[in-house]
Amino acid sequence: MAGNAAIFKPATQGAISGIKMIQALAATGLPAGLLSLLTGHGSQIGDYLTEHPDINMISFTGSTQTGKHLSAKSIMVPLVLELGGKDPAIVCSDADLDVTTADIIGGAFSYSGQRCTAVKRVLVSERVADDLVAGLKKQVEALTVGSPADNSKIVPLISEKAADFVQDLIDDALAKGATLVTGNKREGNLIYPTLLDHVTPDMKVAWIEPFGPVLPVIRVESVAEAIKLANQSKFGLQASVFTQDLDKALRIAGGVEAGTIQVNGRPERGPDNFPFLGVKASGMGTQGVHNSILSMSREKLTVINLK
Repeated sequence: MAGNAAIFKPATQGAISGIKMIQALAATGLPAGLLSLLTGHGSQIGDYLTEHPDINMISFTGSTQTGKHLSAKSIMVPLVLELGGKDPAIVCSDADLDVTTADIIGGAFSYSGQRCTAVKRVLVSERVADDLVAGLKKQVEALTVGSPADNSKIVPLISEKAADFVQDLIDDALAKGATLVTGNKREGNLIYPTLLDHVTPDMKVAWIEPFGPVLPVIRVESVAEAIKLANQSKFGLQASVFTQDLDKALRIAGGVEAGTIQVNGRPERGPDNFPFLGVKASGMGTQGVHNSILSMSREKLTVINLK
């Protein structure tokens, strides 16, 4: 929109989708050279791109580990990072459990959990935990599992390595005393949707982003405890608060360290006119149409003095 040329480098494992997107944009008649596509392993070409003298701005979406690496390499180059998350859903004792359950299921298991804005842990009041878990169990078991060609809700993860990572988190939690409510079945890269209850802070799944279809439920005694656990994470992308008390929702939203707080709704990217940002290890800078134009532009001041 500002006339700047852009180089798009898709993730290696998702390169086909990236190529199709650029082909569609090219078909609109963009001037040659305005939008370029570059594929390959980031480990081989990422540093070259980042450190090239003709690169004036970098916008990266991906892992926190890679984001930190880019931050160290991109000295004096403007940088926007959209990284990982461990987005909590805080469920208060007065929450509408039907609304809450539906939003948590959609938030946790869409795209098989492979979203930075997926619900990745539930912090629920002990007073309603049993009812919530029962509702979640029913809906998790109703999710279709299989091939994307059959429009299944839960499909194989991106790689065998990704499935191994998720399975390790499940195994660790069960070994340390978590309750398996449903799931923990695997067929190659396909991890069946898994619901874990009585998850405690000593379990890896309480803190590590799985990027897969596993949902840990952590029971809390108070709102203060929920906020404390939410903020102990190194991530701060999004969070959800479920309550019918607006004043309480605003107090919790003000206390949780995250770029976006959803009240009675699941975490999600949202419309592009909304700012999209993360704090702590979840990112740096702000995306969204308005903010992105600003971050990808260079301000210049001309002062005319008429004598």
